[in-house]
Amino acid sequence: MTGIEWTEATWNPVTGCDRVSAGCDHCYALTMAKRLKAMGAEKYQNDGDPRTSGPGFGVTMHPAALEIPRRWRTPKVVFVNSMSDLFHARVPESFITEVFEVIDSTPQHTYQVLTKRALRACRLADRLAWPPNLWMGVSVEDQNTLDRARHLLEIPAAVRFLSCEPLLGSVDLSAVANNGTGGIGWVIAGGESGPAARPIRPEWARALRDQCGAAGIPFFFKQWGGRTPKQNGRHLDGVIWNQYPVRQR
Repeated sequence: MTGIEWTEATWNPVTGCDRVSAGCDHCYALTMAKRLKAMGAEKYQNDGDPRTSGPGFGVTMHPAALEIPRRWRTPKVVFVNSMSDLFHARVPESFITEVFEVIDSTPQHTYQVLTKRALRACRLADRLAWPPNLWMGVSVEDQNTLDRARHLLEIPAAVRFLSCEPLLGSVDLSAVANNGTGGIGWVIAGGESGPAARPIRPEWARALRDQCGAAGIPFFFKQWGGRTPKQNGRHLDGVIWNQYPVRQR
């Protein structure tokens, strides 16, 4: 089980990361890794660079974790590396290939991979075999980071999606939407949560919703954010937006 509304399970064959943009400033995973290290959790004992990472958040591969999805008895929607970024520069291509092989060998599950390193993912795209049950997404927190979506469009994933969380500014999807065909196939949006959460403006969320509606792209509104994720609820203009792409079974 997971507290992330748009998935059903998390799988972390890699842990640890480094901040690369404003969307990373209040990273929940970095804070959680520090807590898990203090609790003695085995996977979170390697420290990252204090300038960009932190205690317990050094990039670390966990080969033993590769077998976990094969042991699940029922089909799941799986967020890959909720505590890392699979396309981080310190994750070897050979290990990414192993992760993809697990995904391909467990077609009963649907896997969601999310990265801020879209350029590396794009550069590796031709060397990887993309399983049909893998959805590939990039984080886009404002218009300045939309280039990640342009790199995403060059990746032959079954579904390409955007996670606009934390949404820190307006985002114009016109360059990447492509009317829902061959372009972006899903958009998640949400505000930041935590003690120092930066506020999301309603007009940013509404604009994304309306653009998705016009282009036929499923839209998922995760939260308004605040001190806790659920503080301000999930309703956008009185509606809970829980739209998903069609899942192939």
